[in-house]
Amino acid sequence: MHRGTIFKPIALATLVSGTLDILWAVILTLWRGREPAAMLRYVASGPFPGATGWGASGSLVGLLVHFTLMAVMVAIFVIAARSRHHLVDMPVRAGVAYGAITYAVMNLIVVPLRFPEAWPPKPLSIATQLFAHIILLGLPTAFITRRYSRG
Repeated sequence: MHRGTIFKPIALATLVSGTLDILWAVILTLWRGREPAAMLRYVASGPFPGATGWGASGSLVGLLVHFTLMAVMVAIFVIAARSRHHLVDMPVRAGVAYGAITYAVMNLIVVPLRFPEAWPPKPLSIATQLFAHIILLGLPTAFITRRYSRG
């Protein structure tokens, strides 16, 4: 990957993956009969435990937390792809693998440490989260990274 292009794939993949993922979360939240604003406050409560009571500002913080986490996950892939060219040579394989890795890190380590009541996850949660991490994060990130890579 050309050194001057690192910002563009990170920014674009964060925007695309972050938007797809948050829309998926909103759909799932509505399907469960809950309010998207409350879901966003729950996201914010990861780093800010009091955020569930912050109203609209808590929801905004949740959206910022979501995109920050997405940017970190995307940046790790883009940076790794700079020295591991096979990640851009085989974007489907790399995207699926990276999505599975991000699922494992988030749902087997990060979430249980912060929200132990969420463990163990239900089968439907596993399926929806794997979908989000592989299809909405891993694949778009791999293809966008490939788009900005230089052979």
